[in-house]
Amino acid sequence: MASHRKEHVSLFAALTKRQWTRLVAGIVAIVMMVCVGLFSRDFYGESHKATAGEVTEYSATQTEGLTVSRDTVRKALNQGQGDGTSSTSYVKVQVNGKSKIILGDNFTTVKSVLEAGDITLNPDDTVTPALNTKVDESTVITISSSDSKIQTSESDIAFNTIEEKTSSLPSGTTKVKTEGQVGVMVTTSLVTVAGGKNTSSNVFASYVKTAPVNKVVLIGTGSVSSSTSSSSSSSSSSSSSSTATVSSSTAPVGESQSIAHQMVIARGWSESDFTCLVQLWNKESGWRSNAANPSSGAYGIPQALPGSKMASAGADWATNPATQITWGLGYIAGRYSTPCGAWSHSQSSGWY
Repeated sequence: MASHRKEHVSLFAALTKRQWTRLVAGIVAIVMMVCVGLFSRDFYGESHKATAGEVTEYSATQTEGLTVSRDTVRKALNQGQGDGTSSTSYVKVQVNGKSKIILGDNFTTVKSVLEAGDITLNPDDTVTPALNTKVDESTVITISSSDSKIQTSESDIAFNTIEEKTSSLPSGTTKVKTEGQVGVMVTTSLVTVAGGKNTSSNVFASYVKTAPVNKVVLIGTGSVSSSTSSSSSSSSSSSSSSTATVSSSTAPVGESQSIAHQMVIARGWSESDFTCLVQLWNKESGWRSNAANPSSGAYGIPQALPGSKMASAGADWATNPATQITWGLGYIAGRYSTPCGAWSHSQSSGWY
């Protein structure tokens, strides 16, 4: 008996090959969209987490068009950024002119801020304020790294005024024989600079480039008659001028010369000997206690060679003018008898 029911056909079996292709393509597209959505969600979550995660510092300079100021930092902290709490505080730190803001919860002193910002100080760095200074959000910590450089400078050497007494001029009259001129001292130093300021300076070369020319003033001691007779002949006047000079005296310039003047007189030497000494050591060192000849190694006011010889006069020979002068006068006495004897030898040979 024939059956009149329609035969049941599976939906998948009824699909044509083209329909199968379209179906598979659609499923693949849906799966890809879901995967992309999940990946984008995770990526955004990680980015947001990195933004709201732990931060120890902000750049205080302009970065990618955004300037991070104290206001923007405080706003970020109040919104839960930084370490995730609004209780986080901040302190601005400037390192060699570059600024950044350090975030933290337990700032007490400058040292605690530097530790939070992982800032390591070098031995020669200068920190302002001091490491143990208490801090708050108004504190600005400045760190300056030191640098060393060679610096050469020139300075004046004062000239002295020498008074020469002469009978060729009437008593009570004066005449300038030589105008004074300052000398030039060249000093080369190793200078340490921090924060734009010189923090230390060590002289390792200092020499007289140009010796000063002393001002010489003639002081009259003669009578009017002797002055008239001496002026009658230019030749005899010239001769009289040289032989009529009785003595000379020099006013000390500076502390070192004042010390030397006292020592010269205490030794029984004359004012003329002090004048010779002034001219001698003006030429040798400009009366500088740190004068150091880089070629010979001579040092100090008397230019002892080597400078350590002056240790016999005192352990502070490298810096104390009195110690150097004491040694120098002893050297002159033993070798030339008087300062004028040493000055005469220096004029003829160039050294003493």
